[in-house]
This record gives sequence, C-alpha cells and structure tokens, in this order.
Amino acid sequence: MIKTVEIRRLEDLLPLLTEQKHNEAIDRYRNPYLYRGLPNAEFGLITSIKRNCKHLAKNLEPSILRNFTKYAAIEDPTISKSVWRQMILGQHHGLPTRLLDWSQSPLIALNFAVTETNLAKMETRDCVVWRLDVAELRALLPQKYRDRQRNGKTDVFTVDMLSEEAPTLEKYDEDMQGNAMVVLEPPSIDPRIVNQYSFFTVVPLGMESIEDFLDRYTENTVKYVIKKEMRWRIRDMLDQLNISERMVYPGLDGLSTWLARYYYVKDHHQND
Repeated sequence: MIKTVEIRRLEDLLPLLTEQKHNEAIDRYRNPYLYRGLPNAEFGLITSIKRNCKHLAKNLEPSILRNFTKYAAIEDPTISKSVWRQMILGQHHGLPTRLLDWSQSPLIALNFAVTETNLAKMETRDCVVWRLDVAELRALLPQKYRDRQRNGKTDVFTVDMLSEEAPTLEKYDEDMQGNAMVVLEPPSIDPRIVNQYSFFTVVPLGMESIEDFLDRYTENTVKYVIKKEMRWRIRDMLDQLNISERMVYPGLDGLSTWLARYYYVKDHHQND
C-alpha cells in the first residue's frame, strides 16, 4: 500500500526527517528507509531505460550495455567483468538503465524534489519525495538472495554479491519474476555517489509498474507530496543546512549551478 502525505508547512517535514527506528541489538537509532525526490509530483517511478526505450527496453538493453562497455573500457578496463558495474557506471553518466536512484538521506531527496532546472516553474507545481522500506523489499526476495544477505549481515547487495547470485540480466529477471527487486549499494567511484548517499533499486524488466508493485506488496511506502507554495521555503532552508548543488555535484559545474540558483531573481522582482 502506498500512503500519501502532504507537506503544507515546514513543521510537516519533521516526521520525514526524524523517522529513525531504535535497534535494540545495538541500542542505537538507525534509518531503514530510502528516499527519492522528484521535481514534479505527477512524475512516476520509472527507470531511464523504460522512459527512453519504452516497450523495446528488453530488446535494446543488451545493445546499450555492450556498446557502452566497448567505449567506456578506456576509462575503466575492468568494466567488462560485471554487467552490474557496467550498469552503475553508465547510470552515473546518463546511460539509460534499469537502475532507479535512491538516497539514504531524506535531505538529499528533498534537494532533488525542490530544485528545478527551470526555476520559473518552482511555484507552478507540487513536488514529491518517495520513501521505501528496505526491510520490506528484502522480505520479498527469493530465498537464495535473502540467505546471501543474512550471511553477509546486510540488507543490501554489493556489486560482487549480486554478481555471484545473478551474473547475467537474464538470470536476474528469471529470479525476480517481476515480483521483487534488489537494493544495490554502488561502489564509491566518485565523490558524487558518496555525497548523495546513493543506492539503487535494480528493477526487473518484468515489473511493468513500480508503483503498482509497491502498492500491492508493501505496507510502509510513503509518497510525500510537497505543495508548490512550500518549495522555495524548503529550498532556502536546505541551503542553510549546506544541502545544495555545490555538495550534491562536487566540482565547478555544481558550484556554478548552485550560485546561479542562489542568486536567481524571481519575475515579480524584475523592477527592483
């Protein structure tokens, strides 16, 4: 079931930002959730390969990865050893893949939700932060995947772990049957992945609708809809908390994007 929560006041953010759970085994508080922010509440949860290749995604995916690997080998000669490493590197650089980006930080998700490429649209539409429960996704996995996680004392997969259980895309899709998906922790190939606290869900191509899957098989999925009137308020708050393009995209590109937005002048101030 997907629960929808509307954010109409700054105070409404508090549950999203403080929803850690107490772990009795270590007497500490930990967050079992992943978050994904989108600048438009009407945008669905859809992978870039499904958005780009539509009904031909399954047929075109091998060609996309094969050609990417052929040309990307100059950057990473080991890339041919794992289809999952190919996919992560490709996703990181804009390649259409079956991976869906998430963060363990609700602040990072909020950053993506309340930031627009076209800043004039900030007050024209609601945005959204999705929340997933990692433990719920783990419980839906085939037994051998759950056993692998238990043996590794983890709720997520590394590239090496996933390569051992599913060395090919065909094997992964056969195992998942469209009714489960792995949470994958990417290697720290650059500071952007580290700063964004990045994780991926590996969406099997047999899963026609991620939202239908979550609505049917999960109980703790939440869709936080942030009303358009709150977007600039939250955006300015995140800047104060040092959550901005400067941190999310380390380097001069991120710095320049942050400065352009920070000094953006709204249209109704054009005569000042």
